[in-house]
Amino acid sequence: MSLQDQLLKAGLIDNKKANEIKKIKHKQAKQKQKNKGGAADQAKLAAQQSQAEKVERDRQLNQQRKAEAERKAVAAQVRQLVEMNRQPRDDGDMPYSFTDGTLVKRIHVTQAQLKQLSNGRLCIINMDSQYELIPTLVAEKIQQRDESTRILSNQSTETPDEDDPYADYQVPDDLMW
Repeated sequence: MSLQDQLLKAGLIDNKKANEIKKIKHKQAKQKQKNKGGAADQAKLAAQQSQAEKVERDRQLNQQRKAEAERKAVAAQVRQLVEMNRQPRDDGDMPYSFTDGTLVKRIHVTQAQLKQLSNGRLCIINMDSQYELIPTLVAEKIQQRDESTRILSNQSTETPDEDDPYADYQVPDDLMW
C-alpha cells in the first residue's frame, strides 16, 4: 500500500488532491526523461566535436612530421652531393680570401683551384662549420634542392651600372687581398 493510499484511507486527503499529486508526479517523470534524452544528445555532440578536434590535431602533427622528414631527406642529399664532389685541399699553399656574410674568411687552395675559383668553375660551401670546394654544376643542384644553403661563387649575375665611372677598369681575378 502506497503512502497516498494510506493518507486517503485515513481521510487526511481526498481523491481530488490525490489525482492532482499523481499528475504532478507524472509530469515530473516525463520532464526527467526529456532532459535525460537532451543530455545524451549534448554528450553525443561533445564527443563528436572532441573527435573532430583530435582528427585535426593528428592531421597537423602528421604534416609537421612529413615536413621534418622531407627537410632531413634534402639535408642528406645535400651532404651526399658535397661529400661525393668536394675537391681535396690537402696540399693547398695559396690563401684565398672570401666573404661569408659580413666576415672575411680564408682557405688555402692550390694554384689550379685558385684559377677555377676566379673563373667561377668552383664554388665554396659551408658544411658543418667547414668550407668545401665543389664544382659549380653541383652547387646549382644543391641550390635547387635547398635554397637556404649558402654557396659562395664568383659568377656575376649583376649587370654593370651605366653611370659607374670605373666600368672601364676591370678588377683582376687573381687579385690577392
